[in-house]
Amino acid sequence: MMPTFAFPRLTVLALACAAGCALSLTSGSVRAAEAPAESEPAASKSIRPTLSKPPQFFQRKGEQAKEPGKDSAKAPAKSEAQGVSMSELADLIDQKISEVAAKRAAAPVVKVTPPASRAKRPAAVKAPVDVALASQDPLQQRLLNGRDVDWAYSGATGPDAWGQLKPAYRLCMLGKRQSPIDIRDGLPVHLDPIQFDYRPTRFRVIDTGRTVEVKFDLGNSITVMGQRYELVAMHFHRPSEERVNGRAYPMSAHLLHKSPAGQHAVVAVLLDQGESQPLIQQVWNNLPLEKHQEQLAQAPMDPSQILPAQRAQYYTYMGSLTTPPCTENVLWMVMKQPVTVSIDQIDIFHRLYPMNARPVQPTSGRLIKEGL
Repeated sequence: MMPTFAFPRLTVLALACAAGCALSLTSGSVRAAEAPAESEPAASKSIRPTLSKPPQFFQRKGEQAKEPGKDSAKAPAKSEAQGVSMSELADLIDQKISEVAAKRAAAPVVKVTPPASRAKRPAAVKAPVDVALASQDPLQQRLLNGRDVDWAYSGATGPDAWGQLKPAYRLCMLGKRQSPIDIRDGLPVHLDPIQFDYRPTRFRVIDTGRTVEVKFDLGNSITVMGQRYELVAMHFHRPSEERVNGRAYPMSAHLLHKSPAGQHAVVAVLLDQGESQPLIQQVWNNLPLEKHQEQLAQAPMDPSQILPAQRAQYYTYMGSLTTPPCTENVLWMVMKQPVTVSIDQIDIFHRLYPMNARPVQPTSGRLIKEGL
């Protein structure tokens, strides 16, 4: 018969890990547990009822709680009967292991799925839209494809878009000294006269696709404020890019000069409808048959024929080139007296370029001088 121990079952479970130690108990120890209660010390007697009475929730099925005090003589035997044998200890351990395993198996497994990262729209998705837009405008197609786009006076590559076509054209959009301007409220002062050193010289005419331009051989120049500028070319605009007190003229001629240091100076001549102009007719007579081809004239040209009689009176201010790259720090001198051209001469240019003028730009507080 296996020995039993008078410990509550909760204590047995806590001491299950020491089950091996219980097997090594001596037979004398077992007999001590079975000895009558009278041989125990007084202290053990006070403890025995507490240790030998198991909690109610550990009672076997069919057992009923009995009132204390009844059959006190049989208390030692009852305590022994409620002890736990080694086989029961093993059964309890197996039962607890099974319960823990069942709880672990029954616990739901929750898989945490990380949120899917937002897929980036491939660049190719936008391509059909761009292609559709570009197919309607060849200039827009070249701009979207990243190729160089020729600037124009209207459309998608007109003056409002010049500054976005190339990094070199940024001043057309960001510059603070841009031309042309509406000349008004100039300071009336006596200006140094412009010293024109123009003489008959060989020239070539080219239709650039934006205007008619005249290129001169070297030998013509101006001197203003002690600085000499070499005449490089002359071209035309319709209507005039410059405005004087809000008025625009039918055409204008720009004579472009350049100093040895690379600074530009422009003499602008306002062209009004009236009598025919000999120099203008000479240019029209030498127009090339194809664009971008130079036509060498057989007779020389005297650039001074385009100048008004009153050359000492002019407006002056600091501005820029009126076409890309819109280079600033350009000295402008606009003749106050217009030069007349015939309606037929205006019509010839109008048939080629009905509008090739940049809109006026803000003055941005610039000083304008008006010669007396």
